Formats: sequence, structure tokens, C-alpha cells
Amino acid sequence: MSKKNFVSLLLGTVGGILFALGMCMAMIPEWNAFQPGIVVGCIGAAVLAVMLMIRRKMGGRPVLVKPSGKAIGTVVLGATGALVLGIGMCMVMVWSMMVQGILVGLVGILLLLCLIPLVKGIQ
Repeated sequence: MSKKNFVSLLLGTVGGILFALGMCMAMIPEWNAFQPGIVVGCIGAAVLAVMLMIRRKMGGRPVLVKPSGKAIGTVVLGATGALVLGIGMCMVMVWSMMVQGILVGLVGILLLLCLIPLVKGIQ
């Protein structure tokens, strides 16, 4: 395993766990930890952003690049799909809205699946 991949693995795992834990803290009312959850989630998102910058630097590419319209659209679609999927999961697990939550979650999955042809293209 290359050094770049190992660093990405470590930082991605830590950042992902912190982000997910923070969102759980914020979304599950029984935990009563909304504000600390937002803080932990933001720390996780920051670790993930730092991981991306470190990976680009270790790959010999510039750390920050001028984003194109396609890149912005891809990020917006990915974030929207992830949020819709997460809302569907919360509807099922937290708010006891089984059928509606499954339908909303499927819409989120479809949005995320749209990323594949957008990023890779159709050949």
C-alpha cells in the first residue's frame, strides 16, 4: 500500500466516523446532544477536507484548484443525494415513518446513482 493511500485510509476513516457520530448525536433526540453533535460533525467534515488536500499534495497535484461548473454540479448532486438518503433513513429509524422513509431513501439512492454517469461518463 502506498503512503498516499495509507494516509487517505486513516484520515478518511477518522473523518467519516467523526462526521457520522456527530450527525447521529444531532439527529437522535434521545441522546440530547444536538449542539455537541454539530461540533463533532463539523470536525469530521474538516478532517475529510484536510484529507483531500493532503492526498492531492501527495499526488503531486495542486492543493486547491479552480472549480469548474461540472465539479460544482457534481458536488451539489452528491450532497443532495446524501441528504435525501439520510432524511429517508431518519424517517424510518427515528420518526417511525416506514413506507415514506423507504421511498425518500430510494430517491436519494437514485440521485447518488446519477453520479456514476456524470463522473465516469457513458461509453
